[in-house]
Amino acid sequence: MDVHGGKDAAVLVPLFEDGGLHAVFTRRRHDLRRHAGEISFPGGRRDEGEDLFDTALREAHEEVGLPPDRVEVVGALPPTPTFVTNYAIYPFVGLIEPGFAWVLQHSEVAEVLELALDDLSAGYGERRLVRRGIPFRTPT
Repeated sequence: MDVHGGKDAAVLVPLFEDGGLHAVFTRRRHDLRRHAGEISFPGGRRDEGEDLFDTALREAHEEVGLPPDRVEVVGALPPTPTFVTNYAIYPFVGLIEPGFAWVLQHSEVAEVLELALDDLSAGYGERRLVRRGIPFRTPT
């Protein structure tokens, strides 16, 4: 599935069961030039000639030490365009075992967050933001 964006990126949505379904996120370092302090799924820009599926697995391995052979990829979510950064982001969902010992890429990742999906759903809301003078509502 294609989506508008000048640059392609992929993320892994790692999920595990531990008394409920949990998702794994990263918090990016606050001193980075791009996306500083943001909470996101492990992922990044596609390398030339690389399959987007491989991009998601490679980036998760680089950022949090999750080897590709420890991920059971179960599907993909619809791609998402970003109008601020002009990326097309392709998310892949993978199941992992709970209790993984994360190995952070400290130049990029400040911490790993393992969040229960029930807690995330309970905290869902929307917020009005302004970027480059354009107001929009976004999920928070």
